[in-house]
Amino acid sequence: MKASLGRLHVLVDSVSLAEAALEGGAPTLQVRLKLGSDRRRFDTVAAIADRCRAAGATCIVDDRGDFAVAAGADGVHVGDEDLSVAAVRRVVGSHLLVGATARNPESARRLVAAGADYLGVGPSYASGTKPDLPDPLGVEGVREVAASVPVPVIAISGVTAERVPELLAAGAWGVAVIGAVARADDPREATHALVTAVARASVPEDVGT
Repeated sequence: MKASLGRLHVLVDSVSLAEAALEGGAPTLQVRLKLGSDRRRFDTVAAIADRCRAAGATCIVDDRGDFAVAAGADGVHVGDEDLSVAAVRRVVGSHLLVGATARNPESARRLVAAGADYLGVGPSYASGTKPDLPDPLGVEGVREVAASVPVPVIAISGVTAERVPELLAAGAWGVAVIGAVARADDPREATHALVTAVARASVPEDVGT
């Protein structure tokens, strides 16, 4: 049985940041580690996966399906230059979540056909953490991708609490953040604010009327 896919994904690169995000209520952490030896990176992934299990949160690992399986994580996310969805599915099996990055309806449909459980879609807005990204899709670009596939779409890049409502209204299932938490003075409070924004934006308009 696959883990649930939270509506807020916080990308983390350290145990301390992961702990702060979990304390703030993050339902899903995505571990992104680009530097260091395999041993050091795996130890970090395993530690974060342990903390996610204790908190009842979902743990997704960037790029490395082998790390995800060995650490007992819940899934793996692959980008354009990583293993294909089909290849990583052979590594992790059928019970782990597999996410992939899409930037248009055509690539989105292709990735879903290959077996992706969800799609990270972006850049939604200009990013302060990855300035070399393609031009932002904007809300309409996210809407087009979300309307083209039957799986959850997670909007990423430049996402803030203030931008959450328009992204969810455009059809995104959820949002993923990096700088909004990692660069915050208080990552725990920043995560809590995002959790609150997502919860409010997810409530149907007719509730309570």
